[in-house]
Amino acid sequence: MEGEQQQEMAAEPAPSPEAQGDGPKEAAGIASNISDADALKILLEMKMKRRKQKPTLPSTVTELSTEEGSKVYVVGTAHFSDSSKRDVVKTIQEVQPDVVVVELCQYRVSMLKMDEKTLLKEAKEINLEKLQQAIKQNGVMSGLMQMLLLKVSAHITEQLGMAPGGEFREAFKEASKVPFCKFHLGDRPIPVTFKRAIAALSFWQKVKLAWGLCFLSDPISKDDVEKCKQKDLLEQMMAEMIGEFPDLHRTIVSERDIYLTYMLKQAAKQTELPRASEAEPRRCVPSIVVGVVGMGHVPGIEKNWNTDLNIQEIMR
Repeated sequence: MEGEQQQEMAAEPAPSPEAQGDGPKEAAGIASNISDADALKILLEMKMKRRKQKPTLPSTVTELSTEEGSKVYVVGTAHFSDSSKRDVVKTIQEVQPDVVVVELCQYRVSMLKMDEKTLLKEAKEINLEKLQQAIKQNGVMSGLMQMLLLKVSAHITEQLGMAPGGEFREAFKEASKVPFCKFHLGDRPIPVTFKRAIAALSFWQKVKLAWGLCFLSDPISKDDVEKCKQKDLLEQMMAEMIGEFPDLHRTIVSERDIYLTYMLKQAAKQTELPRASEAEPRRCVPSIVVGVVGMGHVPGIEKNWNTDLNIQEIMR
């Protein structure tokens, strides 16, 4: 499946004995001449020692489980919230996951490596060159839609002085500190979402939506963001504008709920314990997964969790 294959191209922190975030004191105790088998064993023991059996988690975390015994901790976030960043850090530190999945696709992965200053600049500088590039990549209507949605994000950025995606950058940094932790991109590729969204609208609906996005100017405060913690601010603003277009809501929100659920369930398959050599027998155990998604997607993920999912239809 194209979507699944694309997500596997995600940047993954590749922990090594020298690069673990288990603290300088613990790391210093590993001798440089230790065998690979002993080094793996020590790192695994460190991880298990730090993993809380009864973790103290933020109220924004929803716990799900699989038939194989794997656990998935879904952190519902507001994309412009400092509080959400703290929730993500605390959850990863408490459960020491095997996999971290974030609501990003490969087309937005650059967000993980940019600093706040660069992101703020990028979000505010929507120009003709960016529009032409978006149209070249995604077609006229999808390119215009992408730029209009970027304008919504830029509006919030300008109002708050805070760049989006801070919780994803924190997730990336924390995942790199956990031994043997993989990092996956869990969202449907954005060109697919835009093309399906455009196809769901009539010509006049496209005009009406574009008009609403172009003249977005309502002031937003940091208090507004925290008040919207139970429903992500950016997605709430979009929901208000697309509420009269059920097909658009289906493509932008409901279908991505299904995709995110599918990717979380894939990540929650049993984990193979690290081996020092090919000769060592394979051992698999239930996985611990942390998912970082906008709060608006959490109810849909819960709803779809115990359903057999096929994402081929929503990738067309």
